[in-house]
Amino acid sequence: MNEPLYLDYNATTPIAAEVLEAMAPFLRQHFGNPSSSHPYGRRAAEAVANARMAVASLLGAQADEIVFTGCATESNNLALRGVARALRHKGRHIITSSIEHPSVTAPLERLREEAYEVTVLAVDAHARVSPQALQDALRRDTILVSIMHANNEVGTLQPIAELSAIARARGVLFHTDAAQSVGKLPVSVDALGIDLLTIAGHKFYAPKGIGALYVRRKTPLLPVLAGADQEHGLRPGTENVPYIVALGAAADLARERLPALSFRLRALQDALYARLTDGIPGLQLNGHPEHRLPNTLNISIPKVSGRRLLAEIPEIAASVGSACHEAGQAVSGVLAAMGLDADRARGAVRLSLGAATTEDDIRRVAALLIAASERLATTGRY
Repeated sequence: MNEPLYLDYNATTPIAAEVLEAMAPFLRQHFGNPSSSHPYGRRAAEAVANARMAVASLLGAQADEIVFTGCATESNNLALRGVARALRHKGRHIITSSIEHPSVTAPLERLREEAYEVTVLAVDAHARVSPQALQDALRRDTILVSIMHANNEVGTLQPIAELSAIARARGVLFHTDAAQSVGKLPVSVDALGIDLLTIAGHKFYAPKGIGALYVRRKTPLLPVLAGADQEHGLRPGTENVPYIVALGAAADLARERLPALSFRLRALQDALYARLTDGIPGLQLNGHPEHRLPNTLNISIPKVSGRRLLAEIPEIAASVGSACHEAGQAVSGVLAAMGLDADRARGAVRLSLGAATTEDDIRRVAALLIAASERLATTGRY
């Protein structure tokens, strides 16, 4: 049986051939500990340093502002809990949005239990935060704002530069979870005006199990884990050299093929949306029509359950939303926060494209989705 067409790149990406080639020697012969002073260690330390520069270059940052972590979840925890600990003498108020990933909402819930106060900003029907809402929510004891750059379910991009300017004008640090945007479109830490930024390797063709946190120089941050002084003392533990090398290679690859890849994915997404709109009466787009990831198409099909629709088409590997919630049956919290009614939310399907997606794939996927939606509507098997 042929493998299904993969349209779930927001959940994870395959490891790029260039990335696998770069990391392979460090899985085989170059096994040294970067903290060792002999040639084996020095070779590993040099590889880590090169990867750090590659990631920094992708973000327009300095190498010493990059902290390697095990994943985006760890990066988010370090950013949120690290700032909270470092600035607890100044205040205990944090601001976030209603559509954040669980790796942000869960640590914030823990901080609530530790007597921090968290204000959750609502989003509009397109999943965007209002700059005025942030302005109104800031207080004298606010120490941090954390709002994601791109939503993983609907692809909406937040006006981060405008939001961060509001926060920083009041002396408040700004963190953004950019796990879904880095590698899909150009991301500059200075253009965004942020203090901390989270990235995840497996969202842009590196392996699972490696991430990074950008920390602007002089940003107050305390470690969450206790141990030795690796990663500027912020992330103790022996560095995962092969995966760090992989992240550096993925960063180099992303820098080389952006913005061409972004342009191609946008064209493919537009073509898919046009075909589905023509073939499925009443189809609705979820997320912002313009300010969105170039690869992400979240749609609702009337009178059809998204889960039932995908189950009807084994030839397509896609999802109804975040992979972190895929096993559950509840309506997406992101779609609920946008104000979508239950029927529209239940009919949602997320189609996320990647580097390997072709025009032929788009034509085939559109035909399969149109045929399956007609079949389900005819039989009443919603």
